[in-house]
Amino acid sequence: MTQPVPITPEFQRLISGARVRLRGRSAFFATLLLHAEFVPSREVVAASTDGERVYVNPEVAASLPADVLDGLLLHEVLHAALSHVPRRGPREKKRWNRAADLIVNGMVAAAGLPTPPTFIRDEHLERLSAEEVYTSLEGQPEPEGEEGDDLLDGPPGDAPPKEGQGQGRNAAREWAQALAQARSVEAMSGEHGHDPLGAHRELARLAPAQLDWRAQLWRFLARTPVDFGGFDRRFIGRGLYLEALDDESLRALIAVDTSGSVDDAAVRALVGEVQGVLGAYPHVRATLYYADTEAYGPYDLRPGDDVPAPQGGGGTDFRPIFALLDEQEPDVLIYLTDGYGDFPAQAPRVPTLWVVPPGGLEDEGFPFGDVLRLEEGTA
Repeated sequence: MTQPVPITPEFQRLISGARVRLRGRSAFFATLLLHAEFVPSREVVAASTDGERVYVNPEVAASLPADVLDGLLLHEVLHAALSHVPRRGPREKKRWNRAADLIVNGMVAAAGLPTPPTFIRDEHLERLSAEEVYTSLEGQPEPEGEEGDDLLDGPPGDAPPKEGQGQGRNAAREWAQALAQARSVEAMSGEHGHDPLGAHRELARLAPAQLDWRAQLWRFLARTPVDFGGFDRRFIGRGLYLEALDDESLRALIAVDTSGSVDDAAVRALVGEVQGVLGAYPHVRATLYYADTEAYGPYDLRPGDDVPAPQGGGGTDFRPIFALLDEQEPDVLIYLTDGYGDFPAQAPRVPTLWVVPPGGLEDEGFPFGDVLRLEEGTA
């Protein structure tokens, strides 16, 4: 393995710029880009994916016009999101790559972004599944001048190691979750006129019923107008998009019931998922409090940080947390509890999400807010 290519500020700006520009085009595609991990590599021609991460040649990326770079990154992210690497199985690699390229390039073109000069659209085939397109290409000669394969069997030699074990096994599930979250954000953004799900079987593979509690949590945090709307696009050309995003922060207050009725696994699951949201959405800020009959905190939550040790252990009273809302002024409140305690007399103006572990209070017992239920065995 050669020395990994460092992630420079210039590389980060290239990726951040593409993410911001995609926001102005499509909430659906922008959400997928937020989930992607981009890694610099000089061993790829322009960009490639192994189904987990997207590898980008930093020198090539820096030389491309902005819209071409956006189309290139979206192309690779769609390959990863649609699990085109693990779905190939024993199929012939080049023909599978051609089939997958035909589909994702059609989606990129539909988003109004450039595709490779050699690409010829087939609006019938691009709406089918990759498996169906692969079968239809049997016996057809390979087009001249076609780009090389961008679906990798593994990471390039100059890519840093992946964190954790068994990542390949989890990647397809994580991308399916990302697709569900992207669809939720798109529905809330009102982009019904160019919904990609109705036209492509690849994107219709995920049914709404597959949304689990994690997707619902992301949906709650993504529904603020600052997420994909209200951004002044004039900032982009002046290189000020990161500062603009910082000015449009969403502040979330996370409260965890430590009266003894919520187990550690549920706390870890919720806080870990919130940390994932913070890593994907740079504009979201979160503050953690523990609570029984008092509120303990605040603790700033950041992606990857250790979770502070819980405090409390007495009875349950929700009112101390709600008393903090005027002082803290969060945009949303997320409260992990079984629901058995004293509620405030009046509903707050802050949108509230109650996260309830198995065995908690029934939905109708909560006098206000939305209720999200954790699954059995959440950890």
